Amino acid sequence: MSNAATKPNINPYLKMALDLGPLVVFFFANSQGKKLAVKYPILADLGEPIFIATALFMVATFISLSVSWALTRSLPIMPLVTGVVVLVFGGLTIYLHNDTFIKLKPTIVNTLFGSVLLIGLMFGKSLLKYAFEAAFKIDEEGWRKLTFRWGCFFFALAAINEVVWRNFSTDFWVAFKVWGNMPLTFIFMMFQMKLWKDHELPEEEEDTV
Repeated sequence: MSNAATKPNINPYLKMALDLGPLVVFFFANSQGKKLAVKYPILADLGEPIFIATALFMVATFISLSVSWALTRSLPIMPLVTGVVVLVFGGLTIYLHNDTFIKLKPTIVNTLFGSVLLIGLMFGKSLLKYAFEAAFKIDEEGWRKLTFRWGCFFFALAAINEVVWRNFSTDFWVAFKVWGNMPLTFIFMMFQMKLWKDHELPEEEEDTV
């Protein structure tokens, strides 16, 4: 029996809602921004739908992080970093009335994560292991390969974001951010299943009395 204190687990559906909720709010607020401005005059002062969406995105992100903290008394590093960047760049977007800042957010977050993972590998550290070791039991070579692939994938997401926001409309960028990145991430994860199977550690047999 382990003496280590265990963190309370969040219901998987609630966790999904907390992860995806702010993005859904962002998409809805951008698509319905004009109607929201009419119904709630305080939002009209923010200007175009993208600024209304950014403000509500920030609020939804803060609520999501707060609920996660209230339930587990901890915040995973990736959602925490993403949340901080959302609040900082969202604030700059609204304050300077320039949507470039919120559009740059995915580029900065993904570049940051990719850099941390690949630089960690340069120093012999498979940092992905520390985040997911409890969920995935694979050998060290598997963690190195998985960390490298995720690092490259984060850079690919950053590059895709740059192409999309610089060459397409704001509405298209918002839709792609919500409905494009998630399928891409899911497909990428599916392609990692073989690596996980190839490097999976055998289950430890429990001692019997």
